[in-house]
Amino acid sequence: MYVKRTLPNGVRLISERLDTVRTVSVGIWVGNGSRYEPAALSGISHFIEHMIFKGTEKRSARHIAIAIDALGGQANAFTDKECTCYYMKVLDARLQNAISILADMFLHSRFAQEDIDLERGVILEEIDMYEDSPEDVAIDKLFEQCYADSALGRPILGTAETLAGIDSAAMHGYMKQYYRPEDTVIAVSGHFADEDLEYIAELFSQTEGTGRNRIAPAQYHPSLLLREKEIEQNHLCLSFPGVSLLSEDRYAMNLLSSIIGGGMSSRLFQSVREQNGLCYSIYSFTTPHLDTGLFSIYTGLGAETEQQALELIVRELRTFCENGPEPDELSRCREQVKTTLLMGLESTGNRMMTIGRSELLRGEVLPIERVLAAYDSVTAADVLSLARRVFDFAQVSLAAVGQPGKEETYRALLQ
Repeated sequence: MYVKRTLPNGVRLISERLDTVRTVSVGIWVGNGSRYEPAALSGISHFIEHMIFKGTEKRSARHIAIAIDALGGQANAFTDKECTCYYMKVLDARLQNAISILADMFLHSRFAQEDIDLERGVILEEIDMYEDSPEDVAIDKLFEQCYADSALGRPILGTAETLAGIDSAAMHGYMKQYYRPEDTVIAVSGHFADEDLEYIAELFSQTEGTGRNRIAPAQYHPSLLLREKEIEQNHLCLSFPGVSLLSEDRYAMNLLSSIIGGGMSSRLFQSVREQNGLCYSIYSFTTPHLDTGLFSIYTGLGAETEQQALELIVRELRTFCENGPEPDELSRCREQVKTTLLMGLESTGNRMMTIGRSELLRGEVLPIERVLAAYDSVTAADVLSLARRVFDFAQVSLAAVGQPGKEETYRALLQ
């Protein structure tokens, strides 16, 4: 059972008590990510995420690292397009120690200029690391091009040019403006006491600020991205406009993705890999955001087989739009999705992630029974109708990274 409490300053504290475990996970969720940033400060949210571990007014970076390790738990953070999260997982008896460290980092980071200059180099190495992964390049660069005229299309990590202009004053100013109490959720899942929640409420009652961060709507543009890279395979990402994370079609969308490319029994895995041996890896995935989303298919294969593979992918999508899912296919994928959800509930970390993200981005946390019922209510007609809307080849986008062919060849394959 979820319990939600809103502090006088607007911070939301959502908790889920589990009496059968000894661990507890806590996360500080902020409704701020890369799509809220001014263009000149692209990457600052992710930069701040790094810097929050680099020292506060009373703890050095080494002190923080030692204190976290001494708890015997796990601590980390991440930044995406629409939120940032700082989290820890510890034994129940150490929750107050853990959250006191997190709160100090969150509320009182120094952002010393010498630390910023050092960490900038770390992030530049992180950018280079992603460049060394052609799968990431194909997926991320296509996303950036599809939303090129909006903040949603800018990279989460920023660029060397934008990172160069970020200093201590910029970080302090950005946090003051964009880390608002009403955009902050503290999520707790696991074994804890009432006094633990009171302690958390007291810590975060001191945050100041008013209002909510607002996004500028993003517009999807069909795109073709061809990028040469000295690698053995071509890495392809095929994308269509999908649904947002607030859409009522999100359950049907997850089932559609599972049927098309969600596992070994999926249509694309069976057709492209098992029956024709054209690739090692092929899968589909969704990328939902507050106001938009993508449905994508990724595969990596040799240049000599990519034309045949693309023809098969297009054929499978068109066949699905003609006939829809088979009864056993929908039933099998429905059980797969539901089982994955239920198995995830065995981890306090997964549960904290679910309730924190849901409260922050949707403003509510649905009981698992309602989520399972929503999947049960999706019919074959629902999935077919959604597929016919999504798989519109007038709106298709494609990235090819490696040794791509000619632009007109790809366009002809996708007609």
